[in-house]
Amino acid sequence: MRSKTRALRRWTWIHKWSSLVCTVFLLLLCATGLPLIFHHEIEDATRDFKLPEMPTDAPRASLDRVVEAARARRPDMFVQFVFIDADEPDLVNVSFGPTPTAQDGNKVVVLDARSAEVLEEPDPETGVMYVLFKLHVDLFAGLPGKLFLGVMGLLFVIAVVSGVIVYAPYLGKLEFATVRTRNTRIRWLDLHNVIGIVTVAWVLVVGATGVINTWADVAIKFWQYDQLAAMTAPYRGRPALTQAEQGSVMQAVHTASTTMPDLTFAFVAYPGTLFSSPHHYAVFMRGTAPLTARLLKPALIDAKTGALTDSRNLPWYITGLLVSQPLHFGDYGGLPLKIVWALLDLITIIVLVSGVYLWLAKKAPVRGDEPSDSTRIQESRGILGAHSDKR
Repeated sequence: MRSKTRALRRWTWIHKWSSLVCTVFLLLLCATGLPLIFHHEIEDATRDFKLPEMPTDAPRASLDRVVEAARARRPDMFVQFVFIDADEPDLVNVSFGPTPTAQDGNKVVVLDARSAEVLEEPDPETGVMYVLFKLHVDLFAGLPGKLFLGVMGLLFVIAVVSGVIVYAPYLGKLEFATVRTRNTRIRWLDLHNVIGIVTVAWVLVVGATGVINTWADVAIKFWQYDQLAAMTAPYRGRPALTQAEQGSVMQAVHTASTTMPDLTFAFVAYPGTLFSSPHHYAVFMRGTAPLTARLLKPALIDAKTGALTDSRNLPWYITGLLVSQPLHFGDYGGLPLKIVWALLDLITIIVLVSGVYLWLAKKAPVRGDEPSDSTRIQESRGILGAHSDKR
């Protein structure tokens, strides 16, 4: 019995401090994540253009023609990526950088895939949604910010798991989901515990996928030094291609599509960018079914000759990253699932705020009937035992 009591106290201590350390940052992530769930809908509602109406079978313009139309708007910059909007395949986004390898100062040109007409030139590094995204992803601190938030997410997962462990002893003789009304603090403690245990599965999924997403930069770097380096080994030591030496991007996409006929084009990374080499177009293809649309497979195409160099499945750690991203934002089941994700996000905010309240109020005078000693002991074993009297 004593060993069980000591173990319970240990788990309660773990739950207390893991919760307290990460709560402020989790509140920030929940608050910024709420509008990001609907970022596609918000961007569509606030954009300055309307896609021209054309027959559904209207032919697509050559990708080379689309890129040249975009280049005419940014002649002093370098094309880095060309990608098709998965939700609106009639839109092509061409991303530019001040240099082929630059990751800051990027610009985007949005074009009609059917006519190559320029529709919009949004600045991806301005606006409210950009600020919310940067706060949510890295606190405007780059890789150190991502890794820090990853640690906070890991503490959150620990807090949830430890909370589940201490919840059963907390119940005692109470029925599941009981909310006592003896006083405000006990009522909020019970509500906090009930809501927390009911949403535990969703919270663990979102928390764990959030942690995985913070490792994205590290995972991509490892892929570069591992698979990408092996795929481009024959080109090692050769001088990088100039922009004038780069051949048809349309031919590169055609080669990749012929190599992987069961997949569809997602995006192409130009030579010298994060996902390619100085000598290749990296054409990324994706699945056509709802469950495979987020999974990518690259084909490296010699940017000068248009010939296929290599094509391999992405390693497990990149696949895990690709799967975790839509799970984190509920971005794989349409608007109804996003609404569910938003409601659960709001509920999580209530759990976090109530946990802070319980901790702050643990030594405050309690109005109404004083709880018995047994009740106090039960409280100390709650799903947020950190926020109860320490016995």
